[in-house]
This record gives sequence, C-alpha cells and structure tokens, in this order.
Amino acid sequence: MRLVFSLIVVLMFLSCGRKETTQQKVIENVDVQESKLGVYLQILGTTQDGGSPHTGCQKECCRVLFLAGKSDRKVVSLGLVSTKTNQTWLFEATPDLPFQMQVLQKEIGSTSKTPNGIFLTHAHIGHYTGLMFLGREVMNSKNVSVYVLPRMKSFIESNGPWSQLVDLKNIELKQLKSDSVIQLNAKIRITPISIPHRDEFSETAGFLISGPSKTALFIPDIDKWKKWNRNINEFIAKVDYAFLDATFYDETEIPGRKMSEIPHPFVKESMQRFDTLSEALKKKIIFIHMNHTNPLLDRTSIQYQLVIKNGYHIAKNGDRYFL
Repeated sequence: MRLVFSLIVVLMFLSCGRKETTQQKVIENVDVQESKLGVYLQILGTTQDGGSPHTGCQKECCRVLFLAGKSDRKVVSLGLVSTKTNQTWLFEATPDLPFQMQVLQKEIGSTSKTPNGIFLTHAHIGHYTGLMFLGREVMNSKNVSVYVLPRMKSFIESNGPWSQLVDLKNIELKQLKSDSVIQLNAKIRITPISIPHRDEFSETAGFLISGPSKTALFIPDIDKWKKWNRNINEFIAKVDYAFLDATFYDETEIPGRKMSEIPHPFVKESMQRFDTLSEALKKKIIFIHMNHTNPLLDRTSIQYQLVIKNGYHIAKNGDRYFL
C-alpha cells in the first residue's frame, strides 16, 4: 500500500509539473506571437507634470528622493514602436524628453536621434515643454513632425519660444481633427479624441492608438469622468488597454489647495465608477499620470495594494503592451 501511495504522489507531482510547464509555454507562445507583430507601447513616464521629487516639496515622499540625489521617476509619456518598419512615435514632450527619447530610439537601434513624430495632448507644462530640447540651443532638429489639435497648433505658432521651433523648422506642426483617423503606416492608426480639461491655452486631446490586433486608449488628463460627453465605461469595453488619469488618489493629498482648481477624477472615484465592470474589463485599466503625493507611486502603500487587489493595473516605467 505504501508503494502504491508513493507512486500516486509521484505521478500527481509529475502531472502538476507538466501542467505548469504547459501553461508557461502557452504564456511564452502568446508573448512570442505578439512580439512578432512588431508593434508595442512602452511606458516612458508615469508622474504628473511636476515630476517626483517635486519642486519645493518638503514632504517625506520627496525628501527621501532629494536626499538620494536621484530618481528614476519620469513625467508621463508613452513610446510607440514599430520594429518591422523601424519607426517610433512619442506621446507627450515632457521635461524628461532627453531620457525618454533616448530610450525610445534605442528600442529599435535607430540611427535617428528623433522619433518619426510626437503627439501632444495639451498645453500644460509637463506635456509640451520638452519641445525646447529640439531647438537650436540643444539638438537643432530638422522638421520633427508634431501632431496637435487646432488650438494647440495656434498656441505654439503664436507664442515664443515655441514659435521659433516652427520658424527655424526644428519642428513641423501637423494639425489633427478630433475623431478623425490618421494612418501612420499600414498597421498603425491614431485617432485624437476631445477631452474636457482646464483648457487655458489649448484644447485637450486623448488618443486612441490602434495596432495590428489591439487598441489602447490614452487619457492622462481629464477634469472629471462625468464632465465628458462620452461614457468611459463603454470606451473601456471597446479597447484592450486603457491608460487613465490617476493624478490624485483622493481629496486629502494637497491640504491648503482648492481641489476644484485642479480637478481630476480621484482614483478612489474612478474605482467606484468602474466597480460594476467585469474582472476582464478592470484588467484593461492602467492608472497613470500620478502626482508626487499619490501613494500609488509607492508599491508598499495600502492604496497601491488595494488598487491591485481590486483588479486594476498601475503603470510602471519600461512596461510593454503589444498592439
């Protein structure tokens, strides 16, 4: 009997081992199949415009980073890579553009110092001021395509020093139209979407990024979901990935500031709104664009663990999402 029992245990162990190996092979095969498509998004930055550590911040969340003298946190940005055509595009021109552009171009071993194009969402400092590095004081680049909605185009053309980039042909502005598809190559399409936000200097765009087999939604900034004339829950159902505004976790992060002056959907609010979604739909959501005070930047925080437990994802530098 002992011999039989021992044989059963061994067989069960071997059976479990084979099952795990098979599952691992399936996962690896999926990755291989997706990578063969040659199109993916790479997260190049996750923080809000001011970065982390944040200028003037004396809180513990910044103090430790200032003492260290360095931080690997970068302002929100996505890189779009097409390996088969040796092309790259950048979403947002942040103050961290030199590092982000270097990482992006290295992805394809490109001899070009600049991507094939840069898409801008709006005229808040963390989303366009990186254009300065393309000017004659730095790169003196030549005709880098910069995709913008009409008011953003007018803002750049009418205000220095940005207008100098146009005059010297460091950049070439490409005007977009909301809900109109542009074809970047045979496999990649981009659709700009109008987003309600504090539009002091320009309108605000979100982007629908479509690859050979999957689609991503990129909305790093929005005032409140209820202010949008579209249903974000329905949008999430139609895409494969949704990179969504997570500037603040809740209303307690910035004492002394009127949160109504810097409206964003608190992560806590977003989770309540998305609570009725299925587990499969929740897995599509990747929270991004986090303020330096946001506890989601700390993987050991209770809030971080709660978001993950609830079935969502939190953006991390270097993560890839195949399209």
